Amino acid sequence: MAHDIHIIGGGLAGSEAAWQLAQAGVRVRLSEMRGSGATTPAHQTDGLAELVCSNSFRSDDAERNAVGLLHAEMRGLGSLIMAMGDRHAVPAGSALAVDRDGFSAGVTAALSAHPNIAIVRERIDTLPDGAAIIATGPLTAPALADNIGAETGRDALAFFDAIAPIVHRDSIDMSIAWMQSRWDKGETKDYINCPMNREQYLAFHAGLIAGEKTDYKEWENVPYFEGCMPIEVMAERGVDTLRYGPMKPVGLDDPRTGRWPYAVVQLRQDNASGTLWNIVGFQTKLKHAEQVRLFRTIPGLENAEFARLGGLHRNTFIRSPELLDASLRLKSRPNIRFAGQITGCEGYVESAAIGLLAGRFAAAELAGRTMTPPPVETALGALLHHITGAAEAESYQPMNINFGLMPPIEGRTKKADRKLIYTARARAAMATWAAA
Repeated sequence: MAHDIHIIGGGLAGSEAAWQLAQAGVRVRLSEMRGSGATTPAHQTDGLAELVCSNSFRSDDAERNAVGLLHAEMRGLGSLIMAMGDRHAVPAGSALAVDRDGFSAGVTAALSAHPNIAIVRERIDTLPDGAAIIATGPLTAPALADNIGAETGRDALAFFDAIAPIVHRDSIDMSIAWMQSRWDKGETKDYINCPMNREQYLAFHAGLIAGEKTDYKEWENVPYFEGCMPIEVMAERGVDTLRYGPMKPVGLDDPRTGRWPYAVVQLRQDNASGTLWNIVGFQTKLKHAEQVRLFRTIPGLENAEFARLGGLHRNTFIRSPELLDASLRLKSRPNIRFAGQITGCEGYVESAAIGLLAGRFAAAELAGRTMTPPPVETALGALLHHITGAAEAESYQPMNINFGLMPPIEGRTKKADRKLIYTARARAAMATWAAA
């Protein structure tokens, strides 16, 4: 079958993009290397949209949860991934979890049966010359990854994902923490500083060493780099190593004492609106529950709410805020769009959401139309905006959808009502956009 667009990668993003394009009448060639004799170290089958890790799509609460809101927006736009997720749901309380085998089989069957889709089991090693969507995920085959690196510049392609935890700004206790740059350099106070006395520091240090860590999978094969050293590995080098590294207190005067603390945990702004702050130098392989427990012992973070927890693993993603335009096109080669986890979004649903948008942008372009991106007040729009420009390119790391990616709510509101206000605003904005 002749095709109008070539999609490389049959994961959640590629599958969703193919469906959106085919439903719009566009002829799609969907290339998936699994089933051709090639595979990845993580996949177990050659089924499309295979769920490699968890079987959970996380919360399905569209009133109080950002990912639940994203579910609802995708359902409203005819998402194949959400339709198959609902069809193959298993009991999971307020979350949406799926039978992974039934889900993958359902996606594969739907795409295989569509008259506008040709699924080809083949490995693609170079970027196509025609209209294309690259949706190869975090385990992109080495030859194609090298080709992408050659096109974008090696520094714009990451193979090592060192993730620091991110905290919602409004959950930090500023009666304990304070704003200051080290030695008061610059006109702005760029960091939030959380002080520790000696006893607090020693207890924290001991907790890092004793805390339960996630084991590496063999296929991750992650080396340690000095600039991305897990904080618990630094702690193992000596009791004072952190005080001379990411937790050094020099040049930071605690306003409550007028003196330098024994140690300081610093947080740096992570998005343009200042709603999200990352804990500097805290990439870690501690298990998530252990991170929450231990990081909430830091003065000022006792009630911290985390938009993302730390991690360290192999990943392949491009520096999207620098490389992609607002419709996910590669600026240096506008015939090519990127979608899914290779763009730096994190999570099954987020990956599929960016696939949905890439498919719709491409379908509009092929029809001679321009599609306006969804408003930043929506979950889809906020995620897209973060990927294509709102995030800091130099420190860009994979991110799940969360309310901190959306514009702040104006005026004074009760904290208990804030999530409801976000979702109500998002629904109104989505309705207006969809009707345009």
